[in-house]
Amino acid sequence: MNETAPFRVRAEIDLAALRANVRALRAHASGAALMAVVKADGYGHGAVPCARAAVEAGATWLGAATPEEALALRAAGLPGRIMCWLWTPGGPWREGVEADLDMAVSALWALREVTAAARAAGRTARIQLKADTGLGRNGCMPADWPELIAESLRAEAEGLVKVTGLWSHFACADEPGHPSIAAQLTVFREMVAYAEDQGIRPEVRHIANSPATLTLPEAHFDLVRPGIAVYGVSPSPEVGAPEDFGLRPVMTLTASLAHVKHAPAGHGVSYGHHYVTPGETTLGLIPAGYGDGIPRHASGTAPVLVGGKLRTAAGRVAMDQFVVDLGGDEPEVGAEAVLFGPGDRGEPTAEDWAQAAGTIAYEIVTRIGSRVPRVYVNERPGTGEM
Repeated sequence: MNETAPFRVRAEIDLAALRANVRALRAHASGAALMAVVKADGYGHGAVPCARAAVEAGATWLGAATPEEALALRAAGLPGRIMCWLWTPGGPWREGVEADLDMAVSALWALREVTAAARAAGRTARIQLKADTGLGRNGCMPADWPELIAESLRAEAEGLVKVTGLWSHFACADEPGHPSIAAQLTVFREMVAYAEDQGIRPEVRHIANSPATLTLPEAHFDLVRPGIAVYGVSPSPEVGAPEDFGLRPVMTLTASLAHVKHAPAGHGVSYGHHYVTPGETTLGLIPAGYGDGIPRHASGTAPVLVGGKLRTAAGRVAMDQFVVDLGGDEPEVGAEAVLFGPGDRGEPTAEDWAQAAGTIAYEIVTRIGSRVPRVYVNERPGTGEM
């Protein structure tokens, strides 16, 4: 897309910032390999461009949630190791085997489906066994682990699978000091030790997500799996701000003012008139709404930078638009409104929007919809990048 073309709303994606974030994360976990997680279309940033930039910066693994996401990365020409973990019965196991994906297995049904796919393909499947160490979502419970390990070893002996990894996921790594962190690490070590005692020889053992990559060196093992941190967003305010870890937000969301008009005191704004002008003022129309991924829960609270000043969403966010009270200022129609970005120019950040909407910054960036064009800058690694 032409970066200078007029736009209603756009998300600018700074790939130089993403590459710098990957290098910073590698420095935080220098003894481990790094998997850049690009699920959910790269947390809303665009999976393929972000995956390429991450690999350029030294990520040796890519992570996706669904097999379809992983297969799309492979179809786009991404080399190397690609892992996916959210399978359902009847999934594209054979396609995963033939694409050399590393596929997560959390239960016997999945192991049996992947071994059948390996037989059909005439190739060895790469699998990673997931342990439920306390998160309570996917993963094999400790009581069921011996049976899964035994059947995996039998499948390995037949040449149907190769267990390339043992892994798990934290529940509360974004809450420093939470007692579940140490408890999960203990269970993970025990489950890994059991598997290895039985004869499993994994290439990698891993449990560290973004917050664990940044704050828990004891959890780094052989591989770390940062997701949101790759995009320069902190996992939570409790962990720290992005700049505390040398990270920079990658997405800047901007819009062009579609209308500027004078309004008298007492004029209702947007559906339900939850905002009524307290005095004579000017109103600016932002041509983006919840149809673009702008959270309706941020109605009346969301911050926007217009004309060098922070404004607040006035009234409800609608499907395609919302209004800001400009307080008598009269910027030109078409002037830039910055919804969020790195914060360098005083603009709000994704975390500011998360606070306004009562959610987390992960959701703010990931929910930006497909009708918002992504404009990629710094696509080629520059000689001056650090």
